[in-house]
Amino acid sequence: MYKVLIIEDDATIADILRDKLKKWGYDASIVEDFSDILGCFTKLEPHIVLMDINLPYYDGFYWCSQIRKLSKVPIVFISSRGTDSDKIRAITQGGDDYVEKPFSLDLIIAKVQATLRRAYSYNDEALNVLQHRDLILNIEDSRAFSGDQDVTLTPNEQKILAMLIRHAGKNVSRTRLIRTLWEDESFVDDNT
Repeated sequence: MYKVLIIEDDATIADILRDKLKKWGYDASIVEDFSDILGCFTKLEPHIVLMDINLPYYDGFYWCSQIRKLSKVPIVFISSRGTDSDKIRAITQGGDDYVEKPFSLDLIIAKVQATLRRAYSYNDEALNVLQHRDLILNIEDSRAFSGDQDVTLTPNEQKILAMLIRHAGKNVSRTRLIRTLWEDESFVDDNT
């Protein structure tokens, strides 16, 4: 289940977003302490962040830059600020998308689904993060996450797990695994 962190100081909007996301099967949480957004983020370890720009203490741009120092988690800005300069600033400072208030809840769900799909599910060979059910593989740092478990993998373990995730539900032959591990077809031909 994907975890969504909602950083919105309007309690009514935050509650509506949380309830809608929960109906769609997401584990949605709302930030309560706007002076310690980073602490809440690191404690929850969300898969995606929905963040307003106008917040108490520091604005969403500041918190986005702080989150970016720790994580590449997708961040979708939701704001009543509708100028092009605000949208450009949100994206250039690390945001992945921007939704202007007032918004349709169905649009928010579609944006969340699309952002999560791009970040975690595409079976793209160049993708740095792969997911199968509750298992997440970060190829860049060879770490696998499942629930509260975090494991550092050897290079070969990482290659095997990535291959299996990319071909989930399908048989992966021994030859294909060997080719993935050694990336040299002549080795396979000479030694199998």
